[in-house]
Amino acid sequence: MTQQSYDVVEVVAMQLISSDASVVAVSTELSFRTSDPYTVRAVFTGPQTMSTWLLGRELLVQGLLAVADDPAGTGDVQVWRDDDPEFALISLSGVEGSALLAAPTGQIEAFLARTEELVPLGEESDRMESEISALIAALLTA
Repeated sequence: MTQQSYDVVEVVAMQLISSDASVVAVSTELSFRTSDPYTVRAVFTGPQTMSTWLLGRELLVQGLLAVADDPAGTGDVQVWRDDDPEFALISLSGVEGSALLAAPTGQIEAFLARTEELVPLGEESDRMESEISALIAALLTA
């Protein structure tokens, strides 16, 4: 299987905030494909580990407008603006534990703006029509 290239890629320097308030630098590669317009792939790389998450693009957009008392997201991923408007906080929870990351809002906003130039919010399903039709056809012939 050939891996498709990504249409928008942004490397963002984030900070992993531990429970004792210490901070570890984490390089994060955000990637977006027009063929999968609902999803942002985030690869977090720290000093000793790497983790890949799939995030909802709309969740990130909503998170930049949300506050700590009412974050965007109700599941394993939550996003909100920090008290310092220069940062957004991303909370990740999984079977291996949880993480809180501080991300510079300017870079996240720039990344999301580039994705919206390619696929405006609300028009994602238009991009997916041919893929969904092909999937239905494949299921019906299986």
